[in-house]
Amino acid sequence: MRDIERIPLRRVSAHLVLEARLTLIDCGYAGSAGRIAKAIEGHGRSVAEVDRLICTHGHPDHAGSARELAAMGVPVLIHPADAAGLKTRWRDALARPSRGRVFAAMTPDVPQTEPLLDGQIIPALGGLEVIHTPGHTPGSVCLYGARDGVLFVGDTLEARFGRVTFASSLYSDDTVTARRQVQRLASLDVRTIIFSHYPPVEERAADVLAALAARA
Repeated sequence: MRDIERIPLRRVSAHLVLEARLTLIDCGYAGSAGRIAKAIEGHGRSVAEVDRLICTHGHPDHAGSARELAAMGVPVLIHPADAAGLKTRWRDALARPSRGRVFAAMTPDVPQTEPLLDGQIIPALGGLEVIHTPGHTPGSVCLYGARDGVLFVGDTLEARFGRVTFASSLYSDDTVTARRQVQRLASLDVRTIIFSHYPPVEERAADVLAALAARA
């Protein structure tokens, strides 16, 4: 899509919404801020024009560089459940080990964040609706732009081998809850699904979601 630029990072992609002011969706592992800044500059823009970084969830490949970007003046938006998770330290993860605590401990904490709440409208792409889709993490969100029929799914969905499927059972906190979220996504008028780790689905996206919801 003309207003959305993919920024390839290590094993994941961030997405930049190119408008009068910029919106960044996810930011890769720690150490990715320089590459993101360079990509923004490649469009004749600067990090100073980024009004917000939206983290679809708190895993290290999606929020790892949030602290660096916050230090550059970019406001960081993340669901409160995952913002709380970022406070996890390694001693906490080792004392009470779980998949979620280990991933949270791997992600650098951000001193100050702004909450992403279900139903909130972000002023980008004509209005991006925050859809809370817990399961992959407690605070996972998708972002839906009704004007363009675009859905950013973070890791709420995957597209392995060209087939759209549910969130990874290996990396998710609660796979049962994660699968249930597809019912809500299938009710939207979606024409393009944008993933963090896979190419977008731009044909029959609504049918793909409906078929997946039938399996949930």
